[in-house]
Amino acid sequence: MRPTTLCFIINDQQEILLGRKKRGLGAGKANGFGGKREDGETFRQCAVRELFEETSLLAKPEDLEPVAILDFQFPYNEEWTHVNYVYLLRNYEGLPMETEEMEPFWTSFDKISYDTMWAGDADWIPRVLNGELLKGKLVFGKNNDGIMQMQITKVTEIPELESVEAMKAWLEA
Repeated sequence: MRPTTLCFIINDQQEILLGRKKRGLGAGKANGFGGKREDGETFRQCAVRELFEETSLLAKPEDLEPVAILDFQFPYNEEWTHVNYVYLLRNYEGLPMETEEMEPFWTSFDKISYDTMWAGDADWIPRVLNGELLKGKLVFGKNNDGIMQMQITKVTEIPELESVEAMKAWLEA
């Protein structure tokens, strides 16, 4: 199981910056920005690095707002299984630019095209955009499109955990 991050940039106009994935896991889908944590990195450092690599935007780790810890399971493609910190970000520097991996675009919260995103996103992304803190598990089906099982729970806080084992234990508590 891989430790990963996912970051959604939002602004005061109720808009969210998403990116169309151009290659790799989720190619063709719209999503936030993030990826695999590297050895020696914290989750916050990973989110900042991935955001820069995918958008050219600069952010500070302390400006990330943790809003969810999610376990994305792919039983038919185990190497895709990952446990994920989800962050919102309001403060950043620069203008989003297209990169080799992502094509960023702004959209309003009420016009998010969930049919171009991962299955299950429509069930939890609106909740974090509305201020809820969440933990949960999403189990993807055979074609990695549909959800076989989903359990999303509202929580009162998101702890700062750095190991996959600690994240799994918290998710199961």
